[in-house]
Amino acid sequence: MVKVSRILHAGYVFECEGTRVAFDTIFENPFSRNCHAFPSVEFDQEQIRDQKFSAVFISHYHDDHCSLDSLNLLDRSTPIYMYCVFDEIFDWIRQLGFTNVNSLALNTPVKVGEFEIIPRRALDADVDSLFQIKAKGFNLLNVVDSWIDYDTLELLCDQAPWDLVLWPFQTMREIEVIAPRSAVPSDGLIPEEWAEQLKALNPRYVIPSSCQFSMESWSWYNHAFFPVSYAGFTNQIKALLPQTRVVRLNPSCSIVLDHGGIKFAEPLPWVIPVGPQDVDYDYQPDLVPPKTSEVAKHFPALTLEQSRSVFEYCQAGLLEKYRSMPAPEDVYFESPRVWRLSVFDHEGQEQRFFYQVQGAVIQKLTAAVDDIGWTTEVPLYKLHAALQAGETLTSMYMRINDFDFVAELSSAVSEVDVVEDPLIRCLFNGVFGAYQLAQLRRLTGCQRAVL
Repeated sequence: MVKVSRILHAGYVFECEGTRVAFDTIFENPFSRNCHAFPSVEFDQEQIRDQKFSAVFISHYHDDHCSLDSLNLLDRSTPIYMYCVFDEIFDWIRQLGFTNVNSLALNTPVKVGEFEIIPRRALDADVDSLFQIKAKGFNLLNVVDSWIDYDTLELLCDQAPWDLVLWPFQTMREIEVIAPRSAVPSDGLIPEEWAEQLKALNPRYVIPSSCQFSMESWSWYNHAFFPVSYAGFTNQIKALLPQTRVVRLNPSCSIVLDHGGIKFAEPLPWVIPVGPQDVDYDYQPDLVPPKTSEVAKHFPALTLEQSRSVFEYCQAGLLEKYRSMPAPEDVYFESPRVWRLSVFDHEGQEQRFFYQVQGAVIQKLTAAVDDIGWTTEVPLYKLHAALQAGETLTSMYMRINDFDFVAELSSAVSEVDVVEDPLIRCLFNGVFGAYQLAQLRRLTGCQRAVL
């Protein structure tokens, strides 16, 4: 038999006859800065320090899957296996003191006690991987929060039958909440590709996996970011695969899979449920988002020095970074455009910066202008966090093009990919592991951690 226990989000512990393998170990609430466990849990860190895992597998480097703060709780002799095309991350984990750190190769099995774990190619192979897990005649698939490409799907179908699939049930509207004016409401359905792929895999059991988090209690994202509910996913799978059982597994909860079926088992004692656990997502397609000036009031004040560093970046560092990058891909920026960057402090006060951008050329304008061609809004606190602590785009509460453009620009602006935004490009293009590197510097007390 195989025991499967949920930690949080994409984190699991698999156990079989004394072998204990953990996946995407996140022992933090909140994690990734503003991802709060949903349903809510606490972690007993002293118990976690006493855990002995036969190995830890990390699917990819995103900070909701690979956190050095969480790894820091584990025994340094624990074998770490990670899929990542960037070698730096392995060095950073070693700098934490881990002595057995390994890079995973796609389709190459890793044997750990009773388990055979095979990393499989995801749609975005430069970032993600998924895991096929075999033990005692059982065949399990942990899709993590990846998308499966069709070559991999064909390979997986050849590996059938599937006893259990951990499926990332929740689409996330990261771009839609950044540019809500141009967002089209969701119908609450899983993507057609997912339905096709689940039908092709035809598993005995499906666990709706990944997500299991919300934003801050005040955040409008809680009703705009997650359009698929647990109930909605379950109903869709029942209609699609009547013989497949959907098993909701909240954080800490465990199941035992044997040849007779599934039964619930003793939960993880070091993941402690807090409050109601069978909560569900409440997507509100007609929700009107608050202004960025109001969102910014929820964040603490920066020190004078911190504020100065952000404004210096807006005056100089941003321009230097922009000029170092290739031109935006969208033809919209081939013509000169006036870009307005608005930064809001903890009182909702706005500081505006005006630039003219054309291709790879940018210049700061000395006075406000009216012919705006692109707008970006961001809380001062979050911009500082992005520059100093590796804050990711999904938690920055950035707002793109919340502006009434002149008629001749309005249609063209709506067709531009939001990630072509100049600030997004300056903060995130070509940047790898900023979150983990900031963690490493803090944990080791070394501001010059080896890159």
